[in-house]
Amino acid sequence: MAKASRQKVTRIAILGLLATTTVVLVLSGSGGTVKVSGPQLISVQPLPDEGVFCESPMESGGSTLAAVMEQQRAEMQLASLMAAAPRQQATTSSPGPSSAAKAAVAARKPLTMIRDNFAAYSALAVDPTHNEIVMVDENQFSILAYDRLANTPPRATLTEPKRVIQGLNAELEFSCSIYVDPVNGDVYAVNNDTLGKTVVFSREQKGNVAPMRELVTPPFVYGLAIDEKDQEMMFTVQDDAAVTTFPKMAKDRDPALRTLQGTHTGLADPHGITHDTKKDLIYVTNWGTVNVHVAPQDGRPREAGRGIGRANFPVGRNNAILGSGKAYPPSITVYPRTAKGDTAPLQVIQGPKTQLNWPTAIAVDPDRQELFVVNDPTDTVTVYDASATGDVAPIRVIKGPKTGLKNPTGVFVDLKNQELWVANYGNHSATVYKIEASGDVAPVRTIRAAPPNTPAPMMGNPHTVAYDSKRDQLLVAN
Repeated sequence: MAKASRQKVTRIAILGLLATTTVVLVLSGSGGTVKVSGPQLISVQPLPDEGVFCESPMESGGSTLAAVMEQQRAEMQLASLMAAAPRQQATTSSPGPSSAAKAAVAARKPLTMIRDNFAAYSALAVDPTHNEIVMVDENQFSILAYDRLANTPPRATLTEPKRVIQGLNAELEFSCSIYVDPVNGDVYAVNNDTLGKTVVFSREQKGNVAPMRELVTPPFVYGLAIDEKDQEMMFTVQDDAAVTTFPKMAKDRDPALRTLQGTHTGLADPHGITHDTKKDLIYVTNWGTVNVHVAPQDGRPREAGRGIGRANFPVGRNNAILGSGKAYPPSITVYPRTAKGDTAPLQVIQGPKTQLNWPTAIAVDPDRQELFVVNDPTDTVTVYDASATGDVAPIRVIKGPKTGLKNPTGVFVDLKNQELWVANYGNHSATVYKIEASGDVAPVRTIRAAPPNTPAPMMGNPHTVAYDSKRDQLLVAN
């Protein structure tokens, strides 16, 4: 799901809880405990007489709560019958709106529109063979390729990409991770929220083109790491708290090779993943929320729909135990690449000293044995010793107004050129640093997809909207 929106969803959920509580308090104020299902009165249970807390409309008007609710129920039934009569008549006597009327409604222009017209980079990867940087864009649903040495001038509107893949045929939506094959330049893009598939394009493809192959993945995959030596690709699965591995060339509904999942794994809303080619380890960043999934024993499907009949898929959220949800501090967990089942991590980096905060993506430098993590809400890159475990402080941090970091969600270590790349979802930019950069340092280059200082609404897959009349604000759940 789209990354920078979970806090907004939580706020709206809290408002809904308060509204429900208010209803309960109003009903309790009448002197009884009432359970209501729709407009129908189910039961009234008087409380012990302990005095009047406050005078309610029921008490002052002389009517009982049961009588008032019965009257309201009757009025609602009458209104429903009256509303149904003209609808039934219209159904039998009128064919409905004309084609011209429908066209007029379809052509109606909105009074205002909140929309980001520029690409918002969510992840990136360097193509070392062709000296290019390739990025996925969650806002315009595109893949963009640039010269690796491109540097947008401060007053320029943006940098034009060399190639763009975009359109309905491309099957790109909310792409959150990317991998570029270091030999042939094939591009792998992971779709997170809606399409439920990872799509693969050749380097030569551009425009509104279909991918050369696609793999139907578990719901809500996020991160991707590929091991070229063993020809495997590993995905983090957010809702199912899992890491699922496929053959690199898997397509369509091919089975998985293995899945790492269970209460001992420490996986909790996993996002980023990276592979250490020297130690053959995988490192995973976790946001911290998790519930327990248990495979059913009664013949019910263990996976969500797209996994039914496919081997080694994670146990789906359709088998989550209600009430088992937990929220832990964010973490980095480490495993052998071949780990499967309910395997405990070899190392866990977790605690207040780590400065981890929504750690969205991770990259490893196998030569220096360093881990690079981008933290979305704090606009930071934190760097750790790859062998660290426990509540340890980063060995260095990139942070400050000079860095150009804003809601970073993608990171890539360019070993060939000894550079660190960061995708900034919050300001339409990708920034490049020396691999040993630390503190409030300016990037050595910046690629922008929008004019300078253009704000990014950061809306991703918006579902509902509410209006706050007191603050004159719109609340959007993503």
